[in-house]
Amino acid sequence: MISVNQRAAVIVQEMMADSEALGLGVSKLSNGAVVIDAGIKVPGSLAAGRLFAQACLGGLGQVSFTRLAFDDPASGTQSSFWLPAVSVSVDHPHIACMAAQYAGWAIKRDKFFAMGSGPARALYAGEELFGKLDYKDQADVAILLLEGRKLPGEEVAAYVAGKCGVEPSRLTLLIAPTASVVGSVQIAARVVETGLHKLVELGFDVRQVAAGYGVCPLATVASDDLHAIGRTNDAVLYGGQAYYTVRTEDAELAALVEKIPSSASRDYGTLFYDLFQRYGGDFYRIDPLLFSPAQVYFNNLTSGRTFYAGQVNSALLRASLLEG
Repeated sequence: MISVNQRAAVIVQEMMADSEALGLGVSKLSNGAVVIDAGIKVPGSLAAGRLFAQACLGGLGQVSFTRLAFDDPASGTQSSFWLPAVSVSVDHPHIACMAAQYAGWAIKRDKFFAMGSGPARALYAGEELFGKLDYKDQADVAILLLEGRKLPGEEVAAYVAGKCGVEPSRLTLLIAPTASVVGSVQIAARVVETGLHKLVELGFDVRQVAAGYGVCPLATVASDDLHAIGRTNDAVLYGGQAYYTVRTEDAELAALVEKIPSSASRDYGTLFYDLFQRYGGDFYRIDPLLFSPAQVYFNNLTSGRTFYAGQVNSALLRASLLEG
């Protein structure tokens, strides 16, 4: 059986061994759990963000950097601006993205809060989503990646280790704020995952997805986490492009494809920070069908046909990432 925790542990060891060059902080708690700071008290780096994202995928994805050029309709010029971007390729996407990478575990202990993602979720398997995946990891090591601003302590580590069924000394917690270099990289690397989650919401069996590839602009780092949440979401919603190879019936893809891009949502067309303010800071009032790439492609391995929908919105990307 593929163990996403054991695969991620190899990546984490690489991060710890090269922590100084990667701009990471590594510490050990009194109960033996390891905490890796990827942007709270340390600067982090692009290289650290790449490894952070690959660990989050349970070692089943490759992350690299590229650039994306965009036409700006306002200026009338071709390729009038460009942005650095993250490219991600994923094997076993239902495991890598849904059982590991998806940020589905809210860690709340006393005054600590962070969103948890990564392979440890597949040990705990406490989310309803796992009933649709037919996967649960079995490992004596746990890797949980957190998006937050406060370093976790012994109580958080003990709680997570207990839910995962491992000793605290076998747990590694990695954390990066949204407003950080690593935060921008690891969120952009979720571009394939967001499309898969949309498929789950629409009732599609994501175990039929054989592979995924995506590219997403790298959000410029904001001065605070709230604005960073806006920019990182805008990068995916208005600039993310994802390509999937699937095995299913053409009729099923034809019925679904137009519903998958972010443009299918009633909340499409507004910068995410402004949308968040419109709903009084209540994240759950935002249409859940908004959270998906701007453009999607599906190559059906059963028939050989390709279905696609959506488009990049360069005007909103410029407004958010360059002028925001």
